[in-house]
Amino acid sequence: MGSGIRAEIRVAADGTCPIVEASSDLGSPSYTIARGVTGGAPDRVNEEFMLESGGDPEASVELTEIFDYGAKTMYRFSRERGRGCPCETVELFDCPIVDLHARDGSLYLVFHATDMETLQETIVTLRNRYSAVDVRRLLRSEHDAPEDDLVLLDRSRLTERQREVLETANSMGYFEHPKGANAGEVADELGITTSTFSEHLAASQSKLMDAILDI
Repeated sequence: MGSGIRAEIRVAADGTCPIVEASSDLGSPSYTIARGVTGGAPDRVNEEFMLESGGDPEASVELTEIFDYGAKTMYRFSRERGRGCPCETVELFDCPIVDLHARDGSLYLVFHATDMETLQETIVTLRNRYSAVDVRRLLRSEHDAPEDDLVLLDRSRLTERQREVLETANSMGYFEHPKGANAGEVADELGITTSTFSEHLAASQSKLMDAILDI
């Protein structure tokens, strides 16, 4: 088994990604995002994505409705390659996107980095281009380890309170898609304000990020 890293990243891409724009406009998460080079025009990309039906989503590119599933509608658009979107930024480091969806003004990407240096360069580049980049989850596989033996980040960097905040948020489904609980509900469960919850969460993510980037 290789020693790669599976990364799940959230990028604040509203205003730069047509899928995020359309998702935000309708207030619907996206489903089934597919991307491919346009035939006969290698400098362009076709993208398809699905939203819940019930509106006419707006985006910075022309959207074409191509299939109606009843509860959901599939849309397509074409754009130029090399515009520096989050997906293309990750792919610059030879990391294909394996899962992708938009929700709440953000793009959520999953990819595999071959080593820590590649992961670090990818995340730093994303952070230089976008206002907010959060590492949602990182899994690292160990060479010659059993296939199901995945090593998570060392939690010893977190304070007891930060661990409690993360564990409560996780148990309530805060990190799930769709969310099982919002920030206010998790804060109420912990007996703290929403802003305090956000501060603890941000501090925890920063420490874990420092750990994975070996800062």
